[in-house]
Amino acid sequence: MADEHQFIENGLQRSQIDEFFQEELGRAGYGGMDVAKTPMGTQIVLKAEKPGMVIGKGGENIRKVTTALEERFNLEDPQIDVQEVEEPDLNARIVADRLANALERGWYFRKAGHTTIDRIMEAGALGAEIVLSGKVTGARSRVEKFNRGYIKHNGEPAEEVVDHGQGVAVMKLGTIGVDVKIIPPGAELPDDFEVNEDMDPEELVPDAVEANEAEGVEELLEGEPEEAEAAEAAAEAAAEEPAETVDEDVVEEVIEEEVEADEEFEEVDVPGGDEDVEEELDELEEDVEAEAEELVEEMEAEDDDEGGDA
Repeated sequence: MADEHQFIENGLQRSQIDEFFQEELGRAGYGGMDVAKTPMGTQIVLKAEKPGMVIGKGGENIRKVTTALEERFNLEDPQIDVQEVEEPDLNARIVADRLANALERGWYFRKAGHTTIDRIMEAGALGAEIVLSGKVTGARSRVEKFNRGYIKHNGEPAEEVVDHGQGVAVMKLGTIGVDVKIIPPGAELPDDFEVNEDMDPEELVPDAVEANEAEGVEELLEGEPEEAEAAEAAAEAAAEEPAETVDEDVVEEVIEEEVEADEEFEEVDVPGGDEDVEEELDELEEDVEAEAEELVEEMEAEDDDEGGDA
């Protein structure tokens, strides 16, 4: 079998075992499991709120569960170790089952949600989120959320740090899904930081301190205020200096030179003067009048010819 198929088979088997424990050990406060295959067999660590109920009287219940694992899931020599959950209010699986049972007993969803998330935060959690989805109050499905503190939804912290549990409440109108996310107290998140005011920089970063001393960074920082003050003083002095005075005589001379240049440009000499222009206009008028008289004479002559023919 290829590695990809083997991963799928292992994941499917793990989910089926988890569902089996949820059905068999729900009343004992089942809080999750860890499965590890060893050369001696399969090691299973169960987390439960009431380990005594998981083991049973004289170990009867635990032997029954072990036999069922061998027959249903073909596990070789399963070895089950039961651990008690120290703080049930910080286990997402247990909290989800409790909330689902409260809804089935008739608790109003809003009261049940606020009460549950308050208990989680009082137990010391850094953040929690409860999501109820389904026919919460009527025939129409919807989603209700309850948030407190700080919660992660994406990235590696959401997979490694956040404890995630799910439950189902079977109601008359339909089922209600219960989704619980909890960040336990003391969890190390990637964006956490601490400020140590009493620490000596030489103990933490001795190389950086030596480099700063060699380059004289402290001296440069000390000299910066003096340079800034000198620049400000120079700017103030420049602002206080009076503007350059303009000589009125020089301005008048420049204006007179520009006026004379304009006058010289406007006075254009026309060859022949104004008399030549007038003579040319008179000649044109005479030519036009002569052509008009010729046209009139031609038209009269044509009229006479037409009258004679008639």
